[in-house]
Amino acid sequence: MEAQGIENKEIRDLITEYLEENEQGMRELMTWFPNQVMDHEAEQQSGAGRYVRGKGRRAHRNGHRERTLGTRHGLLQLSKPQLREFPFRTKVFETYSRVENALTSVIMESYIQGVATRDVRTVVEGLGVENISPSTVSRMAKELDVAVHQFLDRPIDDEIAFLIVDASYFKVRDGARYVSKALFVVAGIRADGCREILGAKIADGEDGLLWEGYFDELKTRGLHGVRMVISDGHKGIIQAVQHSFTGAVPGAFHEEHSEDYGKEALA
Repeated sequence: MEAQGIENKEIRDLITEYLEENEQGMRELMTWFPNQVMDHEAEQQSGAGRYVRGKGRRAHRNGHRERTLGTRHGLLQLSKPQLREFPFRTKVFETYSRVENALTSVIMESYIQGVATRDVRTVVEGLGVENISPSTVSRMAKELDVAVHQFLDRPIDDEIAFLIVDASYFKVRDGARYVSKALFVVAGIRADGCREILGAKIADGEDGLLWEGYFDELKTRGLHGVRMVISDGHKGIIQAVQHSFTGAVPGAFHEEHSEDYGKEALA
């Protein structure tokens, strides 16, 4: 299947804001990547992978030292590898700020369609790592996709009394042509009155089955206790709510503002 090209700046901004809504989850993703880079640097400097025996080994691993790194997502707790025979050296701490936006973009691309290996290579090289093998880049890209989707599939532990749902439409490049795609946004209001973005998902349209499928995904993650679902009254949403949240009371926000709700929910 050919990858979709998401070139619309608004949809990129919306998804980035959604990913950053959960600060702890985003910090975990931003921490994962430089830790992986430093582990690769340790392999390069020691001459062998962890637990691998070989004649080319120059040093042995000696655990990690915890180091903090200040970022716009807060302090990251990184694990800097230690080598027994000589000091481990890395440029990650001095170069991170120059690649932070690129790393955020890579994580966002992983969410949308799976990250491209060339983008991972760009960030790794920006962190000061040279001569990284194609197999290592490919492995990091696949593992990043797994880490991002673990974040997206995180459990919903709190009872959600109210759901606010809507879809915004964007033009998306699919091969040689542009098609219209919907970005589903689901926000929840917990029993304590706090808002939480539960999910954002790109879909081909807004019919009842697509919404019902997405509601089922949220319920699988633990969504429970829904008493009211607020939407723009789209018939696909109403049909899905009737099937997915029996007994929930429907509500509505003003239709003339509905196209802007996806942006406001993420604001």
